[in-house]
Formats: sequence, C-alpha cells, structure tokens
Amino acid sequence: MFRAILNAFRIKEIRNRIFYTIAILALYRFGATITIPGVDANAVMGQVQSGMLGMLDLFSGGALGRFAVFSLGIMPYITASIIMQLLQVVIPKLEQLAKEGEVGRRKITQISRYLTVGLSLIQSVAMVFYFRNFGAIPKFDFIHVFMIIVTLTAGTTLIMWLGELINLHGIGNGISLIIFASIVSQIPGQIISLFRLKTVNIIYLIAIAAIAVGMIMAIIMMTQGERKIPVQYAKRIVGRKVFGGQSTYLPLKVNQAGVMPIIFAVSILLFPATIAQFTNVKWLQTLANMLTPRETGGINPVYAVVYTILIIGFAYFYGAITFNPNDTADNLRRYGGFIPGLRPGKNTADYLSNILNRITLPGAFFLAMVALLPEVLIAYGGIPFRFGGTSLLIAVSVALETMRQLESQLIMRDYEGFLK
Repeated sequence: MFRAILNAFRIKEIRNRIFYTIAILALYRFGATITIPGVDANAVMGQVQSGMLGMLDLFSGGALGRFAVFSLGIMPYITASIIMQLLQVVIPKLEQLAKEGEVGRRKITQISRYLTVGLSLIQSVAMVFYFRNFGAIPKFDFIHVFMIIVTLTAGTTLIMWLGELINLHGIGNGISLIIFASIVSQIPGQIISLFRLKTVNIIYLIAIAAIAVGMIMAIIMMTQGERKIPVQYAKRIVGRKVFGGQSTYLPLKVNQAGVMPIIFAVSILLFPATIAQFTNVKWLQTLANMLTPRETGGINPVYAVVYTILIIGFAYFYGAITFNPNDTADNLRRYGGFIPGLRPGKNTADYLSNILNRITLPGAFFLAMVALLPEVLIAYGGIPFRFGGTSLLIAVSVALETMRQLESQLIMRDYEGFLK
C-alpha cells in the first residue's frame, strides 16, 4: 500500500490530481468555518446539538452550528438528484434523455443544478425564519435577511461547483468526497467529547472501539462481496481466425447500490423533518417528532421502521438503475455470450433479475443494521456520539471508491495498486 502511494506521487499527473483534490476540500472546509455576518452563532449552536438538525450539522461538517456560508451543505443537491432519478421513472421524456448517452446526462445534470438552487433558496428562507425565533438574527430587516438567504444559496451552489471540479480535475467523486470531508472533520471533536464524559470508563471505550473496528471490517467485506455469474462466449470463425470461446464471469455486487440508499434515506428523512421544524403547523410538528431518531427511554420505533423501509426500497431502486438485467442480457447475446444452461434473451434476463433480487435483500438489511445499530447503542448507552453507523458507512465506502479510482490510474501506468 505504501509503495503504491509512493508510486502515485511519482507520477506528475496523479500527484497534481491528488493535490488538486486536497486543495478543493481545504477550500470547502474553510468556507464551512466562516460565519455569515449578522448572525449570532451561539444561539444557532444551542439548537443543533441533537435531532435532525444535529444530523444536518454532521453532514455539513459543523457549518450549520456556526451558521457558516456552507450551512446547507450538499444535501440540497443530493435531494435534487433523488427527485430527478424518481422523475426519470414516471416521466418518459426524462427517461429518454437518460438513454441518450452523454448529451442526455448533461441535460439532466443541468436540470438538477437548477433544482438544487431552488431547493437551496427554499431551505434558506425556512432556516432564516426558524432561527429568528431563537434570537439568532438580531437585526431582522430586509437587507440582512436578503444577504443571509443569498449567501446560503450561493454557498450550496459553490459546493456543487467544487464537487464537479473534483470530478474533472481531481481523484474520486467530488460530491462523495465533500460528504466524506464533512463527516471526518467531526471525528476529533466527537472523540474529545467522548473522553470528557465522567460516566465513561476505559472498558466502555475499548468496547466501543472494538465495535467500530468490527463494523468497519463488516462494511468492507459487504462492499467488496459479489456473486460471480459464469459467462461463456461462443466461438466465431472469421476468415482463418477463431474468435471467442473463452470463459469469464459477470460480477453482481451484494451491495449493488453502494452507499446511495443510506444517503437517499437520510435526505428523505431530513427534508420533511427540517421543514416541519421551520414551521409552526401542528401536524408538521407531529411529523418531526415521529421522525426523531431517539425518544425518552430508547430509540424511536417509527423512525427505525421508516428508516429501514427507505433503505431497503432505495437499495432495490438504485440497484435497478445501476444494473439493468434486460440490457445486460441483450449485450451478452449481441456479442455471442451466454450463461451455461440458459437461453440468451429473456431467460437470461429473468435469471439475472432473480439473482439480483436475492442478493440485494441481505445487502439492504445489512445497510439498515449498520445505520441503526449505533443509534441503538447511543439510545441505550447514553453516549452522545453522533458519528454513527450511517457516517461510518459513508466514510468507508467513499474511501474504498476513491482508492479504486486511484488504483485504476496506477494500473493504466503499469503500477501495482492498493487493492488486490
């Protein structure tokens, strides 16, 4: 691994990409520390210590607690992406654009950007009026309110642009790395807070560390796990040459959707609960209480059930988007490939669909378990440690994906990569 790191830094192009990514993430972290003028950050900090606002603060890297320029974080963009992917299923025009290749994807991305700006504007207005009730905005006049709303909206737009810059000139997925940087930046403060608790002894800390290491190992195993479907290619004679006749396999990952079901589920839970907290409507307040992760005496069962259903549903939904059995079966038939014992075409597609459904279910349950286990430990252990399973899963998955991309860059230059 260390030899691969040295080889990566010896190549000028990869070294520049790594430094470019680090510089963009440093710029993002800098923007997450700049408090917007005219805001009392102490009053805001008192409201984001727990609940959904606490989770929003975690995913923004502490920016919400400071009411910084990047307080909204990247969640509006993720919500916009979810909406666009759902609309592709129900709107034929968007589905057609998605199948038009790079040109269609650019148009969908452009629509997602505009939708992100609109969602950021709505959330900025709601946030301003919500924190006004706690004295966070001493001068509540048009100039100050307008400046805060524009700053928050522009902050999210800038984060979206920084993520795309990483995609173009850096290493890894820009949006995922920004979420990764936000989560990891909170680890030192969370650990310090944990050690300051007088009720926590060394044995308890060792147990928590052992659980964290075990979860990381389980996440890596589940992320790397795959079902290999054998594929045989028929021999073809073109002139005097024989093509094909080789055996290979089609890898189907157990966790086909990766970390996206967790991010989607969190976004769906955060959006209505956040809007509910920013209003005085009674039924919205009731909804916010129902979607609170913890309640008096333990974990909220409604939150646990809804969270689990959303994760499982999005695991199947995103898995169907990333892997289409019908298209895969058609491609195999087109290039002379077949699964032994199955006819090409519909039989192959049905077989692949059945296998995908069977391996997606345990993967989805694993995601739900990892996401809920720390909440259970926090609720019944009494430790205010917000860096839980969701954050751990996102951090580990993003790190593995970034390592894979860096490995691919090294393999193209005949260097041994990170992953064997």
